[in-house]
Amino acid sequence: MSVFVSHTSIDCHDAYALSEWWREVLAYEMDAEEPNLPGDDECAIHDPDTGHALLFLEVPDQELPAKRIHLDVRPRERPQAEEIAWLLGRGATEVADHRGLFGPGSGWMTLADPEGNQFCVLLSEPERAAWRAPGE
Repeated sequence: MSVFVSHTSIDCHDAYALSEWWREVLAYEMDAEEPNLPGDDECAIHDPDTGHALLFLEVPDQELPAKRIHLDVRPRERPQAEEIAWLLGRGATEVADHRGLFGPGSGWMTLADPEGNQFCVLLSEPERAAWRAPGE
C-alpha cells in the first residue's frame, strides 16, 4: 500500500499572479470548470500531458515560511485515517490536524518525514467524492 503525489503546494503572497507566471513558463493549464481568478487564495495549474499539478496557496504572513514547497499525498487504497496511522507507524510525526476544517469528512493532516520535511495527507479519492457529492 502507498500514497501518490496529488500535487505540489507552493506558499506565496499572490496565488493568482504566481500561478499565472508558472502557467506561462511551464505551458500548464488551469481547470476550465474552476478557473483561477484575481484575488483567489488558492490557484491550481496542471500539465496537460502528465496531469502533474501545482497548487499556489496564499500565506497571510509578511514573511513566507522557510519551507515553502511541500507535497500533498493522497491514499491509493486506504481511507485517510488508515493511511495516516500507517505513515505514523513508519516514522512520520504529526505536525497539525486539519481534518474536519470544512465540515465532517473534510480536511487533511500535516505530517513530517523522519528528517522534518512536511507533507499533507489528503482524503482518498472515494472519500473526496463522498464529501463533494452532498454540496454539488
